[in-house]
Amino acid sequence: MLWGSAAAGIDLCARERRTPPLLAIRATSGLLLAVLLGPAVGLAQEAERDTVPDAPAIRIGHGDKGFELETGDGRFLLQLQARLQFRISYPFDSDPVSFEAFAGNDDLSLAVRRARLKVGGHAFEPWLKYYFEYELASSALLNFEAKVEKLKALSLHVGQWKVEYNRERMISSGRQQTADRSILTYPFTIDRQQGVSLYGRLQGGGAADFSYWAGVFSGNGRGESGDDEVPMWTGRLQWNVFGRPVPFQGSDLDRSPDPALIIALAGATNRSPYTRFSAAGGGQLPGFDEGVEGQYRMNQAVLETALMWKGISWQQELHWKEIDDRVNGGTTELLGNLVQLGYFFGELWSFVPPPLELAGRYAFYDPDRDVDEDDRHEFTLAANWFFKGHLNKLTAEISYLDYELGAAERDGTRFRLQWDVSF
Repeated sequence: MLWGSAAAGIDLCARERRTPPLLAIRATSGLLLAVLLGPAVGLAQEAERDTVPDAPAIRIGHGDKGFELETGDGRFLLQLQARLQFRISYPFDSDPVSFEAFAGNDDLSLAVRRARLKVGGHAFEPWLKYYFEYELASSALLNFEAKVEKLKALSLHVGQWKVEYNRERMISSGRQQTADRSILTYPFTIDRQQGVSLYGRLQGGGAADFSYWAGVFSGNGRGESGDDEVPMWTGRLQWNVFGRPVPFQGSDLDRSPDPALIIALAGATNRSPYTRFSAAGGGQLPGFDEGVEGQYRMNQAVLETALMWKGISWQQELHWKEIDDRVNGGTTELLGNLVQLGYFFGELWSFVPPPLELAGRYAFYDPDRDVDEDDRHEFTLAANWFFKGHLNKLTAEISYLDYELGAAERDGTRFRLQWDVSF
């Protein structure tokens, strides 16, 4: 019945002559329903078989992804995890997004920045995976997705999730090296979208090792399936130089004995009412009017590198973005770059505690290349103490932010102390 519903949804989309990306997005609803209800049905069937001699037992445990409930034959797995993030900040918390924003009040704030509930696992087969993520504080469904990973070289991803575009945004906020992402996230991230993607890893041996992602999305941000005929197209090609990909997390917690280095190029094109995206959905960069359907054509690209080796972690991103206003006319070109380096100095000096890591970041952002003296800079130093890896860590961070606007300049120093715990 469940798979019949998925097939019916696909057939309905075919008869309605939808555009290819919207057809795929609508067709996934039936599949997601099947994946969501599948574990419950499967567990019920396993419970019935418990009355039969030699029926497989149900395993209950706890791992890196929370509490686990798994059938004895391994066909169904349910993982449940909660995450909390507490932060003290002074004199402000979020990065100022405009020159005027520096004029805000100086406050000492204590906030629960994130309160997440995560549900994941697999259904029917270990290679048919599902995942949901819900933000309790704002009552927002962030992720709902299903993956078919039977083949390492070719897998399928459907639903709503953070598009595989740039590394800084793909890394979970709970696995970062600093308290939060850089000033480049606000203007350049694609964030969460609804759509479908093909991805895989091509292992030719040694340096002939590549990972790729290619997707089509609604292009209207989280919670919006889209109502126009112009989708978002994305692609990412990643070269795993030494035959080992760098994991999507900050900090080389494993003190990798062999170097892992990646060089990646990603691009995206989209037309929508929006000039930027965030966890809240679509929005506008400063200086842009509230858009109408199809008003802004955005083309963007990022070149990035990342390395982990013997406690050293490095990441770099060079961003370019072009916004073409199809209603008012005019094109705006944006540019940004960041470099970030971290190290467990206990690998070098024995008197430094092993759980302590120090990291630094520099980010540069030019919001309009045709305007002189409007650049923005961020300098950040951070210290991490890992009680249980990224599942339980304390981060202390100090940042210096500098914004230019013609002959005027505003700057400020910010301190943040954060505890992030998952269980």
